[in-house]
Amino acid sequence: MLRTAARRGTLAYVSSRPTPAAPRPQAAPPAAQRLGDLARLRRVRDRMDREYAQPLDVEALARDAHMSAGHLSRQFKAAYGESPYAYLMTRRIERAMALLRRGDLSVTEVCFAVGCSSLGTFSTRFTELVGVPPSVYRQQVAHAAAGMPSCVAKQVTRPVRNREAPPPAPA
Repeated sequence: MLRTAARRGTLAYVSSRPTPAAPRPQAAPPAAQRLGDLARLRRVRDRMDREYAQPLDVEALARDAHMSAGHLSRQFKAAYGESPYAYLMTRRIERAMALLRRGDLSVTEVCFAVGCSSLGTFSTRFTELVGVPPSVYRQQVAHAAAGMPSCVAKQVTRPVRNREAPPPAPA
């Protein structure tokens, strides 16, 4: 049944039957969605590798990846085995180890050069990942890596997270 309605001098035809709903956009298949998420996660990881010395936070990374911060953190951990923050700190500590092996910067200068804003947090994370404080590492590595090519020294002195470390030998 059609009826007319007058509005501002014009006639409009209004149907009493409900109009069909617009078709909903189809969600991407789960496999395609997963591949898209992995591509975005790889771009986030590559950005962290490139811009490790910049102040990066999960919210900004997530915004650029068109994800929520919580979704990015969950998906990143599922894909790479660690949170975005832990990954970024590992990259920073690896770079700090290289700068400390070079020997021309103080620990404080290295801390700020790799993007850490707190010397205490830097030293704590460095000690957790490497096993010794940065100042001790600098002294030890000066003798151990002497004459070793930098590509070999990087592989040999790579930080080992606690879950990757071999179990201690029984006494």
